[in-house]
Amino acid sequence: MSLLQARPGFEAATVGRATDDETLWVLVTAWADVGSFRRALSSFDVKVGAVPLLASALDEPTAFERLTVVDPVSMRSRASDRAVDADWAGPSNEL
Repeated sequence: MSLLQARPGFEAATVGRATDDETLWVLVTAWADVGSFRRALSSFDVKVGAVPLLASALDEPTAFERLTVVDPVSMRSRASDRAVDADWAGPSNEL
């Protein structure tokens, strides 16, 4: 995250996790303009450090909870609201 945060035009980022699958995560970034985003992704440091992670992205529709929010000067994290039994409890499962 710090690689993107250090690039000119970076405004904010949010990391979240899917509410229905704890293995799915989302990274949302905000940039001053498209050019800033493109230049950030084409910088050597970002190519080496972040592109391998970004290349593993899935096109997966779901709902996400925000766990980490990053802006140009700070990073704030919070605990998940997911229930401990969220992966197996439900109307069709016996408790």
